[in-house]
Amino acid sequence: MTFALALEQLLNGLQLGVMLFLMAAGLTLIFGVMGLINLAHGSLYMVGAFACAAVAAATGSFWLGLVASLACAAAAGAIIELLVIRRLYDREHLDQVLATFALILIFSEGTRWVFGSFPLYLDIPPLLQGAVALPGGAQYPVYRLAIIAAGALVALGLYVLIGKTRLGMRIRAGESDREMIGALGVDIRTLYTVVFALGAALAGLAGAMVGALQSVQVGMGEPVLILAFVVIVIGGIGSIKGALLGALLVGVVDTMGRLLLPQLLTLFFPPSQAGMIGAAAASMLIYVMMALILAVKPRGLFPAAHA
Repeated sequence: MTFALALEQLLNGLQLGVMLFLMAAGLTLIFGVMGLINLAHGSLYMVGAFACAAVAAATGSFWLGLVASLACAAAAGAIIELLVIRRLYDREHLDQVLATFALILIFSEGTRWVFGSFPLYLDIPPLLQGAVALPGGAQYPVYRLAIIAAGALVALGLYVLIGKTRLGMRIRAGESDREMIGALGVDIRTLYTVVFALGAALAGLAGAMVGALQSVQVGMGEPVLILAFVVIVIGGIGSIKGALLGALLVGVVDTMGRLLLPQLLTLFFPPSQAGMIGAAAASMLIYVMMALILAVKPRGLFPAAHA
């Protein structure tokens, strides 16, 4: 294995981690503030991807599609919160799981009805096409580097929003004692809608950016949702900092594990068997990491203060 290949895979892991952070940040905010298990979060990721693909196809502009992904996912999130989620806050978690699972089915079939069963494709904008040279001579796509940079900007923006603004103060207070801030005159219903729409917009942004790397298709959000839940369990439920670190850990461990494990196992098995065993073991690696972290820190790496 060359240094250039290792660096390329490390950057791929960071890019995957950034995408998972955008998903997990909204998910952990929603659970931290509302105490809601939202299985439909992956559907909002899909909504953002389809909105971006449809608007980009109609206008020829990826950037307009990106704006549309944010707007459509946020609007869908707000509508879901107003019509469905608002009735679930005082219900058991099982009721929340069943209701949001039903939303997955509704979104999937509704999207299939509007767009059909065939995947859509997004072109990378001309500004972000091409590749840059990495140390060691490898070429790395500019678009993937742009995704990493965009994720860093979103993380910084969330830090400022949560830690330095009045809205962030209310979100943090809602995580700690939602009954008290309601008694102090804060409109808790509006706060819940804003938080849900913010989480949905982040998921939609992730879907739009990933849509240019792979096909946009029905059901694309569910595999990412599973990884996002792993991220927030590792990082600590309700913690944005934990979501960022957990996402980067999952992204890098998953990507580097798929590269290194098959090569390591060639020391003990023939190459063909090492490849098969290594691929299977690499797919389990992030869950092994999660179990080890929870054995040491049962509430995750950076649990929210109220957890």
